[in-house]
Amino acid sequence: MRVLVVEDERRLARALQHGLTAEGFTVDLAHDGLSGLAMAVDHPYDLIVLDIMLPGLDGYRVCSRLRAVGSDTGILMLTAKDGEWDEAEALDTGADDFLSKPFSFVVLVARLNALARCLGSRAPRRTVLGDLVVDSAARTCTRAGTAVPLTPREFAVLDHLARRAGEAVSKREILDAVWDGAGDGDPNTVEVHISALRRKIDAPFGRSSLQTVRGTGYRLAADGG
Repeated sequence: MRVLVVEDERRLARALQHGLTAEGFTVDLAHDGLSGLAMAVDHPYDLIVLDIMLPGLDGYRVCSRLRAVGSDTGILMLTAKDGEWDEAEALDTGADDFLSKPFSFVVLVARLNALARCLGSRAPRRTVLGDLVVDSAARTCTRAGTAVPLTPREFAVLDHLARRAGEAVSKREILDAVWDGAGDGDPNTVEVHISALRRKIDAPFGRSSLQTVRGTGYRLAADGG
């Protein structure tokens, strides 16, 4: 799961990156509101840990601007302040959860995992990667404005990779997610579907967005490739 930490206290930011990485998250850092906003708009993060007191643009405005452009990324706000008014303002601007400093790292991880579960139960999202659009709700795919017909299983593989765009995803993870751990347990099953997807979403458009990661699996380019 990909997480953006926007925190101007660099020692805390590095500690969070180290700790969350050890918990299995993929973590990027930003140290001010403007760069955090730009990164959140440009990349498909699953969760954002967002400090309120930031230089350039405070966390409230970062959050409200993300919601204004249609971002449904899960946002957990951090603040050194106490009081119900700060919490209310954070939630009113679109944050999903709120945690006051100082906080327990164990509690932070638990909150992020709970938020991820909650987001997973929301209505499916529409993922835009350059000129590639994967609509999980309508279960449709378009490239450069052209509809790309996919089988249900091909779409499920693409949708799983799109939700983790930019990350290397193993064949086993794809089998577990798309075939519910079945798929005859054969990695060749995934290879066949990846090959079919390349013939449909890449080759006709001169793209190479579905990349092989040697020794790991596959990656769907975050920019659509």
